[in-house]
Amino acid sequence: MKFGIIKERKNPPDKRVVFSPKKLEEFKNTYPEAIIKVESSEVRIFSNAEYEKVGVAVVDDISECDVLIGVKEVPLDALIPNKKYFFFSHTIKKADYNRKLLQEVLKKNIVLYDHETIMKENGARLIGFGRYAGIVGAYNGFRAFGLKNETFSLSKAEKLADQKALIAELNTIELPNIKILLTGTGKVALGAKEMLDAMNIKRVSIASYLNDAFDEAVYCLLDVLDYNKRIDGQILPRRDFYTYPENYTSNFMRFAKVTDFFIAGHFFGDGSPFLFTREDVKSKDFNIRYVADVSCDIDGPVATTIRPSTIADPIYGYHAATESEIDFMDKDAIVVMAVDNLPSELPRDASEGFGELFLEHVIPAFYNDDKDGILSRAKMTNSDGTLADRYAYLQDYVDGKE
Repeated sequence: MKFGIIKERKNPPDKRVVFSPKKLEEFKNTYPEAIIKVESSEVRIFSNAEYEKVGVAVVDDISECDVLIGVKEVPLDALIPNKKYFFFSHTIKKADYNRKLLQEVLKKNIVLYDHETIMKENGARLIGFGRYAGIVGAYNGFRAFGLKNETFSLSKAEKLADQKALIAELNTIELPNIKILLTGTGKVALGAKEMLDAMNIKRVSIASYLNDAFDEAVYCLLDVLDYNKRIDGQILPRRDFYTYPENYTSNFMRFAKVTDFFIAGHFFGDGSPFLFTREDVKSKDFNIRYVADVSCDIDGPVATTIRPSTIADPIYGYHAATESEIDFMDKDAIVVMAVDNLPSELPRDASEGFGELFLEHVIPAFYNDDKDGILSRAKMTNSDGTLADRYAYLQDYVDGKE
């Protein structure tokens, strides 16, 4: 089988790649029968020469490859018919802006495997850049804090080499006795937690966080049932929330009352209650002044996130009274960092980590008859231009009916 690593063509350019040279070398050594080629690129974080150095061919034309692997959406005119593709298509939630992409995939009889659909039998995702989003998101949140207060000035994450360099920068700053709230228990939240722990910020219990005062910066990590409660008052296992989110309401405001800096690292599912609304933000009990929204759901569960921000311009201000954007330096502004492609700021580390997971979970399926069902679960489209049964719910979306 022939595998091709495709050039990233989406703008703005993304330096990430699914496989670093080191991981492709490991791939080649583990599966010597595989033929691997890398499409020449001047964009990705690893140079063409780095791939050639480990014995991987760098070519201008990868159309002879069977399986084409990338990161971001492939432009419509670059899609090669009758191939197998892996990339983030952003279509499983029926995003309007990518409807034409899925239509073109079907038209060209492409078998599409979205990175988001690579999961265990229980639905847990196996690969992704989430950890690196959490790492960079936490860093950017502290950078915003320093800029707003004019107390310290951290380098932009994209200017630094790796996570170690980010941690080194963070360990040069001094924080006041602020309370930091982190939501989530997945890869995103745990990536942010790595940074808080690397700064030696003390983690405290929920009870202590809500009730005690401290003479140092502290943080509290919340799971989904810590900030949601059943409307009828029952206390049930977490799976009940995921199955019946409509039976729950947010209990977040008790945390908003005592929090200075909020890092949103949670996953937000369809039908779940918003953490806080725009009306909540107007309350005298809402005391959050800094929001690093790593999850970045626009006009959703974190009401202060009214648009995504960019790596070039990562911070904006939210004005509660007018529910609108203002300069983040304004005295009435809640500072918002909501970059929606955070791992792009740490492309070398993110690529290494992603490739490790892809090589562990996906590539073996091509050589073990897909014994764990990885490929069958991840396959969104069939080679005959139809949706796979698991993703038949997208037919109305493809047809333009919703």
